[in-house]
Amino acid sequence: MFQEIDGVEVKKQQENGHETIDYDMQDKIDYVFKVVVIGDSAVGKTQILSRFAKNEFFFDSKSTIGVEFQTKTVIINGKVIKAQIWDTAGQERYRAVTSAYYRGALGAMLVYDITKRQSFDHVVRWVEELRAHADSSIVIMLVGNKGDLVDQRVVPAEDAVEFAEEQGLFFSETSALSGENVESAFLKLLEDINRVVSKKALECGIGVGNGDNNVATLKGSKIDIISGSELEISEIKKLSSCSC
Repeated sequence: MFQEIDGVEVKKQQENGHETIDYDMQDKIDYVFKVVVIGDSAVGKTQILSRFAKNEFFFDSKSTIGVEFQTKTVIINGKVIKAQIWDTAGQERYRAVTSAYYRGALGAMLVYDITKRQSFDHVVRWVEELRAHADSSIVIMLVGNKGDLVDQRVVPAEDAVEFAEEQGLFFSETSALSGENVESAFLKLLEDINRVVSKKALECGIGVGNGDNNVATLKGSKIDIISGSELEISEIKKLSSCSC
C-alpha cells in the first residue's frame, strides 16, 4: 500500500535486491498535505519529524523556536503525496505565533512524553486549540513518544487509548530514538487524510464525469518560504470550503 520516495528525483538502481525507477518527481506529485506536529516542549516533536523525514536522530537537539519545516514524499493508494510537515514550538510564548500556521493543515500529530505526566495532561488543551484554529475535518494522531524509556513510564497506554477514543483520535506510541512506529504513525495519518480529502472531493463532485473515480489531481503551488509571509500550501485546502 505504501511506497517511499526519497528526494525529488528517483534514479534506477539496485539496492538490497530492489530496483527503483528513474523519473522526475516534480511533475508526479498528486497532492500536497500540510501536517502540523504539536505538543509541549521537549516531548520529542523535532526528533520524530527528523526520524520520519530523514531517518535521523540528534542527541544534542535543542528546543524549536517558532516554526520549522520539512517535507517527505510517499505513495499512498497509488497517489504521490508530498507531506509538508510543520514542527511547532511547544513553549507558551510562541503559542500565539504558531496558531496562525494551523490554517490549511489537513492533519496534526499531537505528541506527549510517556515519562512526563504533565505533557499528557496538557493534551486536552492542545486538542482544544486545534478545534479552535484548524479545519473541523482535520485528522489528529495522538502519539506517546519516548517508548524506549519503558522503565520511566508514568503515562499508562490505557489512559491515552481512553482519551483518544473519547476524542475520536488515532493513537500510537513511538520511539524517535529507535524509530519504532514513527513511520507507521505518519503513514497512517497521511492515509486517513487522503481518505478524508477523497471523500470530500467526491461529495463536491470533483472528478466526476472525467473518468477519474478517485479525485481530480490537485497540484500544490510553490511559494517563497524565506519571506515568512506566505506558506507553501496545497490547493487541496479549497476542498474544505466547498459549499456542498
